[in-house]
Amino acid sequence: MDLSFLHPLYEQPGPWASVYVDTSRHTEDTPHERHLTAREMARQLAEQGADEATCRAVENAIEELRHASDPHGRALFARDGRIVLDPPLARVPQQGSWAQWAPLPRVAPLLELAGEDPVAVVAYVDRKGARFEVRSALGRQESGTVTGQDWPLHRTSSSDWSERHFQLRVEKTWEDNAGEIAEALAACQDETRADLVILVGEDRERRAVLERLPRRVQDLAVQAPHGAGSRLLDEDVEKARAEHVRRRAAAELERFLAARTPGDDGRAGAVEGVPALVEAAREHRIEELLIRPDGPDAHREVWIGEDPHQLAVRRTDLKILGEQHSWPARADDALIRAAAASDAQALSVTAAPAPEEEAPVGGLGAILRWK
Repeated sequence: MDLSFLHPLYEQPGPWASVYVDTSRHTEDTPHERHLTAREMARQLAEQGADEATCRAVENAIEELRHASDPHGRALFARDGRIVLDPPLARVPQQGSWAQWAPLPRVAPLLELAGEDPVAVVAYVDRKGARFEVRSALGRQESGTVTGQDWPLHRTSSSDWSERHFQLRVEKTWEDNAGEIAEALAACQDETRADLVILVGEDRERRAVLERLPRRVQDLAVQAPHGAGSRLLDEDVEKARAEHVRRRAAAELERFLAARTPGDDGRAGAVEGVPALVEAAREHRIEELLIRPDGPDAHREVWIGEDPHQLAVRRTDLKILGEQHSWPARADDALIRAAAASDAQALSVTAAPAPEEEAPVGGLGAILRWK
């Protein structure tokens, strides 16, 4: 997950209101239910010590969602009486709506709720052309068509020389059309920055297009088990997107496991456990954080200073480092703040198949950069 969109949260000091709102229900009572949610979230924040202006800003923001069609939910981050960031969620908060008032914004849940939301381009392919649509957790959007040559397209059964010549022209038309579709599909993927390409159609046409795609797009492509004319169902797309997330998490976890072994220079390319991660964060060496949200280290308390890279296992350590002000914070949120400040990535590895041993140990690990 690219953490750059979180930068506005770290340009100002805390404390912060963090609110996750479930907007998945859409009935006649939805406006009233959202009104009750708005009041409840404001009440929870007030009980935790939030100032009145921030409570009111959160309540008003949720009230404005009364008629919103967000399919899953919304996260709200507020301080000093205003909403600073309100990203939509790609998945429904399993705990329902909740609010927290803390020194740092509670961003770690975003890794699961908004982090890995692969965008897919679905290409409905036939011999004449293709139609593209973009699918994500937020729905579908038509994204153009491409039309190739429409004559000749069908073979004959005759063995006559002229008919064989005609069939060669049919083959040439198919090949030309497949090339045009592949070119347009590659451009669509580039424009939308899609993480996944799903080819739908008859087996021959799918394979013809797949073979003509640039290698970078071939690596993103999967073929749907449906014939021509089939509209890919939402559950089919979700299955393909979930498999993409699983492969990505598994690949990064495998890279992490391999990097834990020290190289010829005696240095390991990955670390786990809060003390080692805190040291790596202070030295700006985190390339990618790997987090299992249910790991015991995720909610372990660390101490933070005003600078994102000023964090320590013990409060006294920060004083030794010269930090005059310090606050307790969750380890996962503190490490994400430090990673964001270093232009590092973060990833939940919950979707990855469980390795033989727990990894990362405690639920927190990082692949390091040494340059």
